[in-house]
Amino acid sequence: MTASEQKIRRFTGMKPLLERFMKDFSFQIASSESERQQVYRLRYDVYCEELQGIDPVDPERRLEYDIFDRDALHCLIYHRRTGLAAACTRLVMPQENAPAPLDKLPLQSYAGSSLYPSGLHPERLGKNSYYEISRLAIALQFRLRLKGNEVPGVTDNPYFFTIEEKEIFSLLVSGLFLTGYALGCLTGKNFAFAMMEPRLKRLLAISGFHFTQVGETINLHGQRSAYCITREQAEAGMEHNLLPLYRHIQEVLSPQLETLQDKDEYRQHFL
Repeated sequence: MTASEQKIRRFTGMKPLLERFMKDFSFQIASSESERQQVYRLRYDVYCEELQGIDPVDPERRLEYDIFDRDALHCLIYHRRTGLAAACTRLVMPQENAPAPLDKLPLQSYAGSSLYPSGLHPERLGKNSYYEISRLAIALQFRLRLKGNEVPGVTDNPYFFTIEEKEIFSLLVSGLFLTGYALGCLTGKNFAFAMMEPRLKRLLAISGFHFTQVGETINLHGQRSAYCITREQAEAGMEHNLLPLYRHIQEVLSPQLETLQDKDEYRQHFL
C-alpha cells in the first residue's frame, strides 16, 4: 500500500469520528465572568486537586488563576449532551506597554533562564508576533478509560457515557491545541510557544504538529521543556485528517472573537 493510499484509509476511518466530535462538543471563547470561573474551576480540579502541582490563590471558591489570566484569551470545550466543561485552554499575548510580568510570556517568568539563545527566543521576535498556549486541562471524567461499567454517583465518573461517546474523547487533546492555534491565527500571530512534557509533545507530533524545542528540560511539576511552532510549520505538518476539525473550530470561533474585539475591554488589553 502506498503512502497516499494509507492517508486515504486513515482519513476514511477518522472522518466519522471527527464528525461525531464536532457534533458532540462545542467551542466557546470564555468572555463572561461566569465562563471564566468555569475555566478556573476546571483548572483547579486538574492542577490543584488531581495533580497537586499548583497552590490555588482561591481555594475557598475552588478556583485556579494567576496574574496572566485577566488579559488572556480563554476557551472552553463543552460536552453538549451533559453541558459539562470538558476542557479548556488559554492564550497569553504579551503587549509592549504592559507592566511586568505581563510584557512577557508566562514561561519567561518561571523558565526564562532555560531558554536557548536562538532565533526563536521571544526577545528576538516582534512582540506582536507570538503567544503562549498554556493551562491546557481536560476534566477527569473525559480521561477515564472505563469499559462501560460506570455507576453514576458510585464510581469516579458521576456521568454515564456510552462507548460511542468515549471513542471520541481522545480527540480532545488535538481539539484543545487546534483551538489555541486557531485563535492565534485569527489574532494574526505567527509563533506559538508552549511548555510541555514529552508525552504531550509526542501526542501533538502524531497529529502533525512538530514543535521545535527552544529550552532545556527542567523539573516543573515533572520534566518539561519550552517549545515553539511557527504558523508555516503547523500548516505544513497538520494531518490532513484534522483539517475539517480545524476549519470547523475557526468558523465557530471567528465570529465570537469579532464580537469580543468590539468590546472596550478587549481593545484596552489587546489593541
